[in-house]
Amino acid sequence: MKSMRNTMKVARWEIKRNLKNKTFIISLFLTPALMVVFGILGSLSGGGAEDEKQAMKIYVNDGLGVFESLEETADRYHLPLRLFRTDVKEADVGKELAKREKAAFLFADERAFSEGVLPLYTGDDFPDAAISQIQMLTEPVKFLQLQRLGLTDEQLAVVTKPISVQPMRADEGAQSPERNKDGGEAAAMKKAVPGIFAGVILLCIIFSGMMIFQSASQEKKDKIAEILLSSVTPNELMQGKIVGYFVLGLIQVAVFIAFGIPFVLWKTDFPLFRYLFVPELLLFLLIAVLGYLLFAALFVGIGATMSDISTAGNFQGLVIMLPFIPLFFIGPVSADPSGTLAQVLTYVPFTSPVILLLRLVLLDEWRWLEIVLSLAVLAASVWLFMKLAGKIFKIGILLYGKNATPKEIWKWIRA
Repeated sequence: MKSMRNTMKVARWEIKRNLKNKTFIISLFLTPALMVVFGILGSLSGGGAEDEKQAMKIYVNDGLGVFESLEETADRYHLPLRLFRTDVKEADVGKELAKREKAAFLFADERAFSEGVLPLYTGDDFPDAAISQIQMLTEPVKFLQLQRLGLTDEQLAVVTKPISVQPMRADEGAQSPERNKDGGEAAAMKKAVPGIFAGVILLCIIFSGMMIFQSASQEKKDKIAEILLSSVTPNELMQGKIVGYFVLGLIQVAVFIAFGIPFVLWKTDFPLFRYLFVPELLLFLLIAVLGYLLFAALFVGIGATMSDISTAGNFQGLVIMLPFIPLFFIGPVSADPSGTLAQVLTYVPFTSPVILLLRLVLLDEWRWLEIVLSLAVLAASVWLFMKLAGKIFKIGILLYGKNATPKEIWKWIRA
């Protein structure tokens, strides 16, 4: 009980010390604020005025009374076209095009029915790719042609209804395509959204955990460690640091959420909360927490072996890079989440948190035996590295003047 109280005292001390640090506070709020600002600026520069500038101008000489239908079609398919009515005759099109940039004149008249064409006149600067998009504007003209044939509304609905290919799995039998599509998308979102959320949490708390390096080495440099160890044991100091920086990581996550979620809800109509607060989220958060504890044990142990973070040796520098090793395997695992490589990396402690999260997001069906075994390996690794880090920290925190060598660290572990 006393040990737990001392651990929490150290944790509170670490939290208060960092929250009073101006550099930490500035970085805490500056990063998400900049992301939101750049997102807003990007939407302003990439939408609105820029879209108006890039949209092709189509001047329609409407002899069929379909102009409103043409506008509705352009909006429905999100075509980068701006339509305007015009009374310009074909004989004057050349002069009018010379006055305008990226413009075209479309003539909707009886030739659509007699010859099957809608004459389109374009300037030299009009992109060829836009012509294929204008082709989609023939839809309301075709509908008018069918109406003139005397078809009933029911017949028109059948003729004009598009037919699409619906991907189906062989074991789904005679399920309704709409049900299969909606259910599949919902199931995917229920894994993707909490998976991404847990990944962000893991990344934030790992970055905060890396601050343990600087904390331990700075305390050694300023001889604060000796004062602290006069009141608490090395294990209590180590555990307090891990808990403290875990809370600091959660504070960073809370700030990101406070900035990010309102921005996402403002910019999109995506039902974020419906897919976020699902039972799968608990599993993803468990993986994130175990991943943090694993790397935090490494950071706090190796951090105690360094006299100064700026003079860290190759061995210590390699340890810092361990959380980023899974990034090299994201491509192969994403391509084949059920493959041998993905399965093996699921059981490697240093890659397990990230790879397991990625696989759970991508796999259609979870293999619970693999998940349980992976979590067991990860939990056992956390316990083992905590014990080893305790031994290293106990001696290394009082080692001054040089960085410990791998040989010396091995000797401390065996002691």
